[in-house]
Amino acid sequence: MPTTPEEPDEGAQTRLADRETVRLPIQRRSTRGRPTGRRPARRAPLVLAATVTTLWAAVVTLAPTLVVVWLLHAVDSSGASLTQILRVGAAGWLLAHWVPLDTGIGPLSLAPLGLTAVAVWRVYRAGVHTARAVGARARPSGGAWTPWPAARATGCIAVVYGLLGAITALVAGHKGVEVSVVGAGFTFFGFGLLAGGLGAFVEARGIARLAGRLPGVIRDATRTGAVAALLILGAGAAVSGMAVAVSGGDAGQIIDDYHTGVAGQIGLVVLCGFFSPDVTVWSAAYLIGPGFNIGAETTISAAEVSMGRLPALPLLAGLPSTPATGWAPLLLGLPLAAALIAGWLLARRSLRNDPGRGWVPLLGAAALAGPFAGLLLGLVSVAASGSAGSGGLEQIGPRAGEVAFVAMLMVTIGTVLATAATKIALRVRQGGTT
Repeated sequence: MPTTPEEPDEGAQTRLADRETVRLPIQRRSTRGRPTGRRPARRAPLVLAATVTTLWAAVVTLAPTLVVVWLLHAVDSSGASLTQILRVGAAGWLLAHWVPLDTGIGPLSLAPLGLTAVAVWRVYRAGVHTARAVGARARPSGGAWTPWPAARATGCIAVVYGLLGAITALVAGHKGVEVSVVGAGFTFFGFGLLAGGLGAFVEARGIARLAGRLPGVIRDATRTGAVAALLILGAGAAVSGMAVAVSGGDAGQIIDDYHTGVAGQIGLVVLCGFFSPDVTVWSAAYLIGPGFNIGAETTISAAEVSMGRLPALPLLAGLPSTPATGWAPLLLGLPLAAALIAGWLLARRSLRNDPGRGWVPLLGAAALAGPFAGLLLGLVSVAASGSAGSGGLEQIGPRAGEVAFVAMLMVTIGTVLATAATKIALRVRQGGTT
């Protein structure tokens, strides 16, 4: 008797189970002696992957530079040719990688850190994608993790980026601009080695493995020092932005003095955006105390302001003209406040994960955070320094050594005090609740 949907056949499952299993086409492929379920994944050739990802990183950072150069030519309505725009854009791209230029107005070595940050990000991503393409995270069958795939990816990225730097130096070098091809190649090689290597080893979980083997005190100290340094730089960005906003009339007048159209004004604004991280570092150095120089005649710090000849840039409209007076000295407490916040976060995080953590490891991490923060701020001070031509502008930027030393002291004091106070407060609160 036939069955209906309401009355299913009780033997249907039995008949399906008795049928022969059919292998799918992918299961019929030969695996050359390996088990069917352990077929190796296909990997991209290392050289091809590194070349493609590195070229794309270069295109993403070079294209905005060329657009800005094209817009800036509207300032003087020079009507430059495509070849000239390409050469000037290539020179600016080299400058963003700290490759010094010898020009008709003098040596140029002050890097636009806004464009530099984009280049670091893209080369970092090139390292991530290259390591992922060659399977740097995978382990061999039955074997341990090895760093060699990530190291090979790093080396290929560095070689490709170094070749791009040498080629760009050949393009940028023309009448009025001289660039060392060998120096550019080695500089780009080191740039790719650091940024690309970081991305490759992060993707391969090498950084995580290294961090897992470090003592907990060192991990907490580096994290807290980085947080304190970033908070101080954030305070510098806020203060410099506020200063430019207050002097908005002067900044607008500088732009109007160029007598250019909308395209030129856009180019000037974008150019100022490229150099705004440099001004942020200068402002952070001002808050820390040592201050910065803009050439041989201009020295700016909380205790001393000496003004000389300055470039006509809207970003510089917010520079102070007198030492800090009135309410202005209160701004000098921002780095200490940043250190206090970093120490509070350290204590909260550590005691949440380990309520019984003792005083020695906790205060040890807080004390070591100061030298790490000082090192970071010293490095960014060096990165934000350079030359902007002759005529007294050969030395521009913060006093890196003094900034690092004073920041180390301030962060150490702030983190230790905040960590100790937070631990005592949490103990008192826990004792009250129990």
